[in-house]
Amino acid sequence: MTSTAPQPNFSESPEAGSGAHRARAHETIKPTGAWLPGMALGARKLATLVQGRPFRLEGGSTLPEVTLAYETWGQLNERADNAVLVCHALTGDSHAAGRAGEGHPSEGWWDGLIGPGKALDTDRYFVVCSNVVGGCQGSTGPASVDPRTGKPYGGSFPIVTIRDMVRAQALLATSLGVQRWASVVGGSMGGMQVLEWATMFPDRVGSIVAIATAAEAHAQQIAWSMVGRRAILNDPNFAGGDYYEAAPGNGPHAGLILAREIAQIHYRSEGVFNDRFGRSLLDPLDTAGSFALEQRFEVEGYLDYHGEKLVRRFDANSYLRLNKAMDLHDLGRSRGGVKAALARITMPTIIMSIESDILYPPYQQEALRDALMAQKTRCGFYEIKSPDGHDGFLIEVHQIARVVEAFLESVVEVPHELLTPLPAPRVNPKAPAIQEPDAHQEELRARGTEEAEQ
Repeated sequence: MTSTAPQPNFSESPEAGSGAHRARAHETIKPTGAWLPGMALGARKLATLVQGRPFRLEGGSTLPEVTLAYETWGQLNERADNAVLVCHALTGDSHAAGRAGEGHPSEGWWDGLIGPGKALDTDRYFVVCSNVVGGCQGSTGPASVDPRTGKPYGGSFPIVTIRDMVRAQALLATSLGVQRWASVVGGSMGGMQVLEWATMFPDRVGSIVAIATAAEAHAQQIAWSMVGRRAILNDPNFAGGDYYEAAPGNGPHAGLILAREIAQIHYRSEGVFNDRFGRSLLDPLDTAGSFALEQRFEVEGYLDYHGEKLVRRFDANSYLRLNKAMDLHDLGRSRGGVKAALARITMPTIIMSIESDILYPPYQQEALRDALMAQKTRCGFYEIKSPDGHDGFLIEVHQIARVVEAFLESVVEVPHELLTPLPAPRVNPKAPAIQEPDAHQEELRARGTEEAEQ
């Protein structure tokens, strides 16, 4: 039986492109959107951290070598005490700040937060962001060549965990001359890394900012993740994960698109979907007024657009593994439970939630706050006022910036010669007032990607 479902839309916007055009464009897409050797480096640097000895993963498997792609902004001072680590979310990478250009198809995913005079002020701080192990933008991952075979790891790449990501980042920190981070900052999967840093290496972390995350993945989060992974695994072009030599158009695009579309639903909120799309049609009824499966509502075109955008810059195998790592996230595993694990977190902490987040709802961050405050850890809490759901940690940069800037100035000792005159008094981090968004913020909201991250 021939399916009547519409072909994926590989046009530049959710509104454009006939079915035939979309099908032709599909044929040009490479089997993976991973960064591969020989491509433009852009601002990323590559550090081979493990070579000649195995890197043992939490699950018991090993990698013969580990390379991390990373970017830096600012300068490490002589005391090496002004370094800040920024951790990315599921489909992010090391390009947290900077313009789009060769090697970087999109502007940095937290560009509004990192730079001279911004909350993570690169005139004061040495800011680092690395692509996690298991990723696909320069760090060792499934698309990388296995030195033992000379071919991409593909489906043989082992399962990684958040702890594995943090252990690799610790090696990178040492190679950069950073023995202790002034702060570790991140949201979503990045927030999981933040919490693991504070738990695994408390002596190497001066403070933390964890946004829209949790101490452990809960059942509904795992359920959402499973159906996304199943979409990829059931794509015939997935080929057991060994699709890197496939011809353009023959990669597991349909599966990865569907996984992203599923995720995009819970990255946003019902209010945003209703306000932006309502019941508007993208494909109008034909002249006879008949109905067909191919006719799409505007919200369907929006989901298609974001799914089709992801396959150009991401890898299906990496998506599977990083998504699984989020499910496996559990601070309490092998540590006597979450309460015992949180007892290791004694450094100053800020926890942030997003009022409309249905993926990592505020009660999970509130539970973190309550547990840390109960053990007398200095812990601030801020609820981001946003209708944008989980995406708020990438869209509401103004709110996050105000809290982060004030927090770091209260906990990080900055050499006097680097201080600049302070602006007007800052709002208490716990205050709910919202700064008016600028045009860039509105653009992020309109773009609406979990990662307005590319």
